[in-house]
Amino acid sequence: MLQSLFTDHLTADPETENTPRAVLEADFSFCSPVNPSSPKLLSYSKEVAQLLNIDSGNGLTHSWQEILSGSVLAKGSKPFAMRYAGHQFGNWAGQLGDGRAINLGNKVINNQSFELQLKGAGPTPYSRAGDGFAVLRSSIREYLCSEAMHHLGVPTTRALSLMTTGDWVTRDMFYDGHPQKEAGAIVCRVAPSFIRFGNFQIHAAYQEIEQLKKLANFTINNYFPHLITKDINKDTYLQWLDEVCHSTADMIVHWQRVGFVHGVMNTDNMSIHGLTIDYGPYGFLDNFDPNWTPNTTDAEGKRYRYANQPFVAHWNLVKLAEAIYPLIEAAKPLEDILNKFPAYYEPQWQRMMANKLGLGQVFADDNTLFKDLEKLLSLVETDMTIFYRQLANYDGQLNSIPSLLKDAYYDDKHLEQKYLSARNQWFLAYTARLERNPLSFEEKKALMDSVNPKYLLRNYLSQQAIDKAEKNDYTEINKLLEIMRNPYSEQPEYQDYYQKRPEWARHKAGCSMLSCSS
Repeated sequence: MLQSLFTDHLTADPETENTPRAVLEADFSFCSPVNPSSPKLLSYSKEVAQLLNIDSGNGLTHSWQEILSGSVLAKGSKPFAMRYAGHQFGNWAGQLGDGRAINLGNKVINNQSFELQLKGAGPTPYSRAGDGFAVLRSSIREYLCSEAMHHLGVPTTRALSLMTTGDWVTRDMFYDGHPQKEAGAIVCRVAPSFIRFGNFQIHAAYQEIEQLKKLANFTINNYFPHLITKDINKDTYLQWLDEVCHSTADMIVHWQRVGFVHGVMNTDNMSIHGLTIDYGPYGFLDNFDPNWTPNTTDAEGKRYRYANQPFVAHWNLVKLAEAIYPLIEAAKPLEDILNKFPAYYEPQWQRMMANKLGLGQVFADDNTLFKDLEKLLSLVETDMTIFYRQLANYDGQLNSIPSLLKDAYYDDKHLEQKYLSARNQWFLAYTARLERNPLSFEEKKALMDSVNPKYLLRNYLSQQAIDKAEKNDYTEINKLLEIMRNPYSEQPEYQDYYQKRPEWARHKAGCSMLSCSS
């Protein structure tokens, strides 16, 4: 049984025909999934299924598999696609909306609401030139990364299931005029809601102030009720924006901690819950490169590169504030909140970096140590994940560094003296800093191993699973899901997955950069 919070309380598009069009003065359009020809469940997250109370103990029931494939509707479901707008790569893009996502409704467990959404289940009025379907390769990436990020401790939407549809979808993967047919697939995504900054932007852009207020009140009533004293007023909206700023800063700190690069931080891809949403051309840093972006569309400007993510998040929050300005009718209180974002982000980033280095306290001069380390990591190709994981074993003996870090370098045989001198200088500073550390060696290592993952869903690992799946071998999907359930554990049986990106994967499609429609 599903509930329909969004459709029961907000404004529906009066047009019911499911054709691409401009939609006005509405929050959503009703539309139904396309019935797939021969759906097949490839994998599901036991944790999410148990959270939703739909795991029978022997897997998902047949009835739920039908629901998650779009073949049948759950009782109470009123499927819909959300209307929203956004800034894409810094430019206003106008109406966007759920082009290949259909929301099924909410499942309420212990007074907590979870919204279920099918990605790749068919066209919606917001599909524009797209067909509304998704291909297997991109669906595998979204499914695995949603769950991997959760187990890394990163705020994220979840993924319940991955299904093939039995139908073929045409895609031009490289935008080079050579489209090919690919297997269609559907991922069921789960979140408190899928409301984005762009949901508010579209109402503000079209001067739909009543709808804007209605959406803001709905959002606060259902997802931020602790902000309400007697009624919702201007102060409530400001407190809500402040909380979104906090949760967004927290999310970005986690991204930086594990080297995650979203790749397409448009305002329509920013969740009001501070969750990572929309896994398109994402990637994890292999070698530490602050200027790396996984998005081929962004390859030249690098707006969404790793180092820029905190600044883009702040910029996106400014656009959210501009959207809700009509509810406040005063710029200064909004500016005051936005100006606090660096003050929210920076101390959290410093505490995160201290944890990565095993420091029990953050001192005023630690920022130099942190920044110098990032400079050092970018001097030569150094695997970020392996470097930090190995660093946990550093006992203050400088002569142990070469053997300790050997596996972190992509070319350890040609390290120039200039780099070795810089490395030695940083380690001298780090060693001196450890002398002021209140933690024992064992405590330091435990702290570092709890925040520096051993296993990451590297792009090349996902691509290997995709390559096998395209040959009807789905074992690697479930194997990766199992490994990523415990990314901080040693898991010696999976030691082969703790290694740098292989040289063959440096420029291989799917292993380095991806397009927005991948």
